[in-house]
Amino acid sequence: MPHDLRDRVLALAGIFQAATLVRDTARKGRDLGPMLEASIHSLFMTDAESVEQVYGGAARLRLGLEVLRHQLDGNRRGGRDGELTRYVVALLFLERKLSRQPAMLQQMADGIDAARGQAEYFASEIHASVVARLADLYVKTISNLTPRVMVSGEPGLLHSNADLIRALLLAGIRSAVLWRQCGGSRLQLLLRRRRLVQLATHLSREAQPQTS
Repeated sequence: MPHDLRDRVLALAGIFQAATLVRDTARKGRDLGPMLEASIHSLFMTDAESVEQVYGGAARLRLGLEVLRHQLDGNRRGGRDGELTRYVVALLFLERKLSRQPAMLQQMADGIDAARGQAEYFASEIHASVVARLADLYVKTISNLTPRVMVSGEPGLLHSNADLIRALLLAGIRSAVLWRQCGGSRLQLLLRRRRLVQLATHLSREAQPQTS
């Protein structure tokens, strides 16, 4: 199906959301709620009819849209978060390397199918066993590509949340795949940055909870 700039922004927001969740899990270990569910959900939506459906709706990308807007807006005070930039750049780079590894792509597809079966059994895509299966898939595939994503954080949280961090990195790769499938490229990030920020701002406002 044809994709427009809106689809590309949503896919890019998916990358930024996964990267932000990785950072927050490693540094704060806080409850990540629906945004975590959206990122993990995207891994299982391999035959979605739209980009929104991949994440269960644009509203579940609210965090990613906000972070995308802040990171790409050159006029924002305080500058960009260098750690997030590093994660996003690494995910985009690794996805390009993955796209040239057909055997690994098939291994990932098979692994996600197996994790999907577990999610159906436990009636939860974020059940600990499902997350562990996704983390193991990351170790057996993406971890073998270089450069590896080096996650910074609190040692105790990095250890206790290792499976979740790896599953979220896998979700970031999934969004990077979607970004490329929608026509996203490094050149677009350079030449259409202002338009991406404008659209991310608009979508972020649309995604805000409505108050009566």
